[in-house]
Amino acid sequence: MKHTFDLNVSAVKRINSDRTRAAILFACISLLGASGALAETSQAAKTPVDHVDPFMGTSESRWMQFPGATMPFGMVQLSPNNQMDVWFGGYEYTIASVHGFSHFQAWEMAGLSVMPTVGLIDPVISEPDKPSSGRYGVRSPIDKNTEEASPGYYATDLLNYGIRVELTSTTRCGFFRFTFPETDKANVYFHLSFPSENKHKVLDAKITRISNTEIEGYSQQKNGRGWNEYTVHFVARFNKPFKVLGGWEGPNTEWWALSNIRHDVAEISGKEDVGTYVTFDTKEGEAILLQTGISLVSIEQARLNLETELTKPFGWNFDAVRKNAHDVWNHLLGKIEVKGGTETDKKKFYTNLYRCYCARQILSDVNGKYKDPCEVTRQTDDPRSPVLGSDAFWMTFWNLNQLWTLVNPDIASMWVKSQLEMHKHGGYLARGPAGIEYSGVMDASHEIALIASAYQKGIRDYDTGLAWEAVLHQQNVEGIRHPGGGFAGNGGLNAYMESGYMPIEAGLASNTLEYCYDDWCVCQLAKAMGKTEHYKAFLKRANNYRNMFDPETRFMRPRYRDGGWLKDFDPLNTPRRPLYYSEGNGWKFTYFVPHDMKGLIELIGKDEFNRRLNEGFERSVERKFNAKGSDRNSYVNHGNQPTMHVAWLFNHSGKPWLTQKWVREIQNLYYGSGPYHAWLGDEDEGQMSAWFVLSAMGLFQTDGGTSVKPFYEIGSPIFSEITIQLDKDYYPGKKFVIEGRNASDRNRYIQSVTLNGQPLNKPWFYHSDLVKGGKLTVVLGDKPNQAWGSAPEDAPPSMKDADPLP
Repeated sequence: MKHTFDLNVSAVKRINSDRTRAAILFACISLLGASGALAETSQAAKTPVDHVDPFMGTSESRWMQFPGATMPFGMVQLSPNNQMDVWFGGYEYTIASVHGFSHFQAWEMAGLSVMPTVGLIDPVISEPDKPSSGRYGVRSPIDKNTEEASPGYYATDLLNYGIRVELTSTTRCGFFRFTFPETDKANVYFHLSFPSENKHKVLDAKITRISNTEIEGYSQQKNGRGWNEYTVHFVARFNKPFKVLGGWEGPNTEWWALSNIRHDVAEISGKEDVGTYVTFDTKEGEAILLQTGISLVSIEQARLNLETELTKPFGWNFDAVRKNAHDVWNHLLGKIEVKGGTETDKKKFYTNLYRCYCARQILSDVNGKYKDPCEVTRQTDDPRSPVLGSDAFWMTFWNLNQLWTLVNPDIASMWVKSQLEMHKHGGYLARGPAGIEYSGVMDASHEIALIASAYQKGIRDYDTGLAWEAVLHQQNVEGIRHPGGGFAGNGGLNAYMESGYMPIEAGLASNTLEYCYDDWCVCQLAKAMGKTEHYKAFLKRANNYRNMFDPETRFMRPRYRDGGWLKDFDPLNTPRRPLYYSEGNGWKFTYFVPHDMKGLIELIGKDEFNRRLNEGFERSVERKFNAKGSDRNSYVNHGNQPTMHVAWLFNHSGKPWLTQKWVREIQNLYYGSGPYHAWLGDEDEGQMSAWFVLSAMGLFQTDGGTSVKPFYEIGSPIFSEITIQLDKDYYPGKKFVIEGRNASDRNRYIQSVTLNGQPLNKPWFYHSDLVKGGKLTVVLGDKPNQAWGSAPEDAPPSMKDADPLP
């Protein structure tokens, strides 16, 4: 997809480099292998992949929000970089230059940047718009009007050098096509140290010439926060012999670089800034092809990945690899087919769906080898089920978990198996397994919710006994500083279990609420597995939220170990220090009882619950439900996880028409469709995207689908017809259709609902009914039907009545 770039964008202030700013997987391995250039697709015959715009939301975005070429959960995420070492670093749409194309855009990981140039050797990476000593180094302005991207492909023109750059990839390999002008100084640089969002440090590196068409190397590096140490191994092959190989090593300073370049060498090694270059003679319009294989295990494994995914199936056919990526993505995205709506609706829907699969990352090799948290080489039982890395599972039960378990149960199974690998060799499940390490990021262990939801939905093709052992250990054993780095498990767990809440002296008040939700997940697993005593024990713990509820203020209020409440409590204005809630405040976390909304509504009182919640939405409209930079002092903040469910809570409190209203307002105000402001907050590796996809279908699970009988809450779909292709290996039905009769932005209110032709007068139905296949018909209008779904008995199931304490 091409964009016309306007250098005089009035809506967005240009972002300078020195500004710091706060399974389809099976198909990736069994490559499709078709060759030939992609055909132009007519407007009338658009397929799901044609609606995806990888540039959407790439201004003011995170490192993981990249426009480049990758496969679903690709280890290789081949993408342009144009910023320096800044928060939100990586690719910024408004910067019209590039300093390299790197292989990793994953959270807390970076590796191997490649950059073609023409002319004298100058490896310096200068800042945007600030070339020192009159030099840009490798950086080049790009022609934004020639920049294009689609799933699995990226291209741009480098204006300084007259080079056309094209990128595509397989799961673990990169493929470059550089079209050069006529020159005897056509260079390709390999940088191991280069700018990234959280500056990585090269501890040890080596690059070796194997022949005049191949190099290999490794870069042992550590992330900026210090807990993730990993080694990027690579093999790089050209389709044409290079004339010379040179390199550099040492401190990454501009004054040093030019005087320390070594020309015509066989090997270069060192630390800090290490890199190499090769030079060719080229004719006008000649294409130099480069293939790279990547592994976190060894150079031999990188070569195996290269041979398996590129050399054997494709040879040097760039267009065939591009088409393979296109077809894999189209098959994945086509699991949900939509009709009706506007072109913008479809663009938003399928681009959001794409983002649910392109930021998190496969970290094991084609044969299943990987490095565990202590850097020991391991082998998975099934290479087709890879070990995966990501940012936190913090509240993914409100977005990604629901999408994966419904549309891609095979992918949900892979994530569960990957977590069990972490537990087996590291001792704990991992809430943020970036680099196959224990990052310790965020709070609680909500990967438990993924395991519970998968199990309850019949996704059980893994060691269920090990899964039970893992979740029981996670919720009963205090967390530790892991010998492999980072923090594993739950901090302050002993204090929580002793007091029945998290005392101020031991941890965050919000941990009480998060821990007791995870207790509910274990409770429901125990119930489903027939473990009665564990069920009773964890059901009691799942009620611990009541110990944080202050009946005087009717908010979740921090309290001390002796039982006393925090004085001078203001639920909205929560100080930064001391911190009582994780990225939230008392107003937000009062609604964090996903498993027992009936119990919470009873404590607050239904009228006060509805009044307070609706007022919070009304006060958040002006900020478009985003509170970037002032999260602790805001109401509804869809740009962060703790209130991603609150628009759906009116389904529980007798006013489902307010769910229909506010969900649509979030879709319209928070979510955009261009490079600027597509996600106002932190998109967080597909979390905001998955919420949009689910809500656009009119589906949600406040409890994360973790109860023994999972159910979906109903909202208003934005399309006239949505077809979910059900996975025959997991679910008995072939497809489930959601009809949004009269659907439009104006017609957002539910008038009536039928499920398989039978009237449905409550705003929820069971998962088991959906996966049998069938049809949900939602009749929509422009005025609320306040009678539908509003009776007390219409409310979705809740712990209070479904699992009363014994």
